[in-house]
This record gives sequence, C-alpha cells and structure tokens, in this order.
Amino acid sequence: MARKSIDTPLAEITLRRYEKPYNLSKRELVRKLCLSLGLLQPGDSRDVIVDVFYVLLEAVKERKELASEEIQKQVIDFRKQNNLDELGTAASNIRRQLRRLRQLFLVEKVKNNYRITEFSKLSETFENKLERFLIPSVMQRLKEYLVEIDNNFTKTQ
Repeated sequence: MARKSIDTPLAEITLRRYEKPYNLSKRELVRKLCLSLGLLQPGDSRDVIVDVFYVLLEAVKERKELASEEIQKQVIDFRKQNNLDELGTAASNIRRQLRRLRQLFLVEKVKNNYRITEFSKLSETFENKLERFLIPSVMQRLKEYLVEIDNNFTKTQ
C-alpha cells in the first residue's frame, strides 16, 4: 500500500482586507477581525470563534483569566442573549477555537486559564508577535520556495 504524506504547516496565516471599521457593533468588530485574520471564513455560519474571542476581550477590562468551562458558559449565555444558535458551543469546540487564537498569539494559556496575551492591546500584540515575527518568517519561507521554483522551472540563458 502506498504511503501518503501529510503536509502540516509550521505556521499559517490568512490575511484579508475589508472596509474601514465604521459604526459596527462590538461583536461585528470582533467578527470582522476574525475574518481579516482568517479565523473565520466569509459566509461561514459557524462563527462561535467570534464569541469566544469576544468573551476574552470583555474579560480584559477586569484583567480576568478564564477557564475554558467559564468561557463556554459565557459564550452560551452571550449567544442566547443575541438570539444566536448554540451550534459549536461544545466544550471540545471551545477548546479548539482557543487553540486557534493561541496559534496567532492573540490568546495565551496561563496554568489552565486563558486570557488575551498579557492583557495587552491587540494592536500591540499584532505588531509584536505577528507583524514582526510570524509574517516575516512565513514570507521568508515563501521566498525560498519561489527561488527553488525559479531554479527548477526557469531555463537559464
């Protein structure tokens, strides 16, 4: 039997550009950020990551770390208050969404609790973690692939 290789990225980021954020509700702001960072796909109805992120952003005001169970409870309550379905609110999916936020350095785990990274502003975290570290390393590797493709597919003259 042939063996299949699974391509697992070392890092991954999707960036999208949307209109400027004017007159949006707090939830819609978080939703657009999630869309912009590739955490949510355009047209995706399964948007529980928005509410997970929203709950953590609200906790920053009190500098409060939350356990995944508390996040789940608050997400369910928030979705009920906003007449949203409860799809995606299972504990396993909440933990999966937290892991996705952690992979982009927006959220960190301290012991068994979660918080926005160092309770800092997202703009600072983006600049320090993604813009200065993750994006340049992804771009550098992409350039290495481009050079290799040029070397393998372009005739030398």
